[in-house]
Amino acid sequence: MHLTTLARHALSRGRTPADTYALLARRTRKPLPSARAVCLALTIPHAETTRRLNDCYDALLANPTPGTETDTGELLEALGVFDIPKSLTDTELAIVDHLLTAIDAHGSLRPGHHHGLTRWFTTGNLTTAYLSLTTTHPMPRTGNPTLYWTALTTAGELLTTTHHSETRIKYALTHCRTQAART
Repeated sequence: MHLTTLARHALSRGRTPADTYALLARRTRKPLPSARAVCLALTIPHAETTRRLNDCYDALLANPTPGTETDTGELLEALGVFDIPKSLTDTELAIVDHLLTAIDAHGSLRPGHHHGLTRWFTTGNLTTAYLSLTTTHPMPRTGNPTLYWTALTTAGELLTTTHHSETRIKYALTHCRTQAART
């Protein structure tokens, strides 16, 4: 049976992508084809799958150690290798642009926070990305607080026009407007 078909079957039975990877990798002793099969079963485009796996190949897939398939699968999942990309609307793309402007204006965003934001952009979880940035203050020396809060205000205004608008966004938007007025 083809690995992608096996991955699709395992996923349809309720296995997580990490569990599915571990199952295939234990069975085949081939980590790269196993990871690729999970990505393709999740309908991640081939080119994107290749890019993601190239990014982590040396660290996780080049020299597999027997018995570590579960840990490797969990790492691949945590790194976002199995994140299903969402097609964004024009409004959502504009929101991402404003959030990226805020990230640049921050001055020193932690790598873990940046990684989380990238994953949220990929999966279309813009509300979470926005809310996480509104609780972070820009660096006064290396960042641009005025641009930061202005970009977040614009992103929040756009978010309130989407069908996903939440009360939390409205409160965060008020906070951003207040911060922008102070700078």
